[in-house]
Amino acid sequence: MKRDKLSKPNVIAGSRRNFLIKGSAATAATLTGLPAMLFAMNKEARAEGEAIPVGQCGPTTDFAAPDGIEFKNGLTLACEEINALGGILGRPLEPSFEDTAQMGDATNVQAAQRLVDRYGVHAILNGYNIGSGAAIQEVAADAGIIYVHYDTTIGHTNLVKSDPNRYWGSFMGDPPETFYGTGFLKFLQNLETNGEWKRHNNKMAVILSAGVYASNIANAVKEQAAQFGWEINLFETVSVPASEWGPTLAKIRQDPPAVICITHFLPADLAQFCLQFGPNPTPSLVYMQYGPSLPAFRDIAKENANGILYATLVGALQDEIGTAFEKRYKAKFGENAGHNSGAQPYDGAYVWATAAGLAGGSGEPGNADQNKKVAARMSSLIWRGVVGTTRFVPLENAAYSYPTQVNDSSLGMPHQFLQIQDFTKGPALIAPAPYGTAKFTLPPWIKA
Repeated sequence: MKRDKLSKPNVIAGSRRNFLIKGSAATAATLTGLPAMLFAMNKEARAEGEAIPVGQCGPTTDFAAPDGIEFKNGLTLACEEINALGGILGRPLEPSFEDTAQMGDATNVQAAQRLVDRYGVHAILNGYNIGSGAAIQEVAADAGIIYVHYDTTIGHTNLVKSDPNRYWGSFMGDPPETFYGTGFLKFLQNLETNGEWKRHNNKMAVILSAGVYASNIANAVKEQAAQFGWEINLFETVSVPASEWGPTLAKIRQDPPAVICITHFLPADLAQFCLQFGPNPTPSLVYMQYGPSLPAFRDIAKENANGILYATLVGALQDEIGTAFEKRYKAKFGENAGHNSGAQPYDGAYVWATAAGLAGGSGEPGNADQNKKVAARMSSLIWRGVVGTTRFVPLENAAYSYPTQVNDSSLGMPHQFLQIQDFTKGPALIAPAPYGTAKFTLPPWIKA
């Protein structure tokens, strides 16, 4: 296994070329808002020491490539910015990438192992990979390195809780998917309480795909629906890719529900639903999972996307920090680049780099003692980044969710609800407070 002999802690106190020079509480607090201050980069601060290898394994080809490419872009941008600020204690980050294509645990593990064996990475900084959400953790645990990902799965939290002494280095940068179910039902409740929408019946159709992510969200909605006065009149699993929605739509039109909840998340498939639903819609709110956040969804669905609701537990906020990131991201990768996906490993990289600086440096594979110090700093950080606040639940190493899990917006990652109101523009963030920038509007196919 490749070792980096220069990876031992190396602190040069007082140098302007060090990112996070001192591990003090004041330093951590000052750097919490760092992404908002990147316009003030100074070339003299650029890192010049021996490079620290970091890696990412993600789906840069095949059906999830629209996300995987943005994950690569997000880490690339973060490394460039961190290096311009002085790197980690004067050492620049050098990213390497491995493709996981169709994903799955076996492929994901092989890609992660290549990052360790070929490049000797000190950290794996991912977006998401489809699979159990509890496989790459084994690679990280065996190598004694840090792993940050956004798989959004309860599988991660259950694994870490089962053996925190082994999985101390694995962190999920967002909350698990189970919060989507409760959050969605509360969102609907709030729409009704505020008089913004009134259900025409108590029926809800839930459409899912067979993967763990979509199934867990759908089951969470199903299990809690009755508590909010809903009857699930259709619970159907579709095959992936789901390009033909005719049979499902026939069932929906036969018994029209007040809400259609789709937990499948691939943008092209969801866009096809809109195209086939649009000519003969039912008077139903349509909620979709994550996929509409990608520009590819709007490009395909066009005006049929107007009115669609979706949510994300991890996306760039439409505030000062988030919009500044969007401008930098699109200036580098193009106007149609999906900054919401890129924001995931971008924030993850900053959380890890900040913690490594506070810990006195990162550790190479096999240097578990140093990386445990990094993990301890990550566990105690409250990082206000592009996607909101990252703060990890003890012994679970997953981000707290706001407002479902905590009621303080400064202590949890916001569960964002968005609506496409004009497909030629970005989505409108309608909840939760205080992050909302727009009001909910009735979809054009529902008459007031």
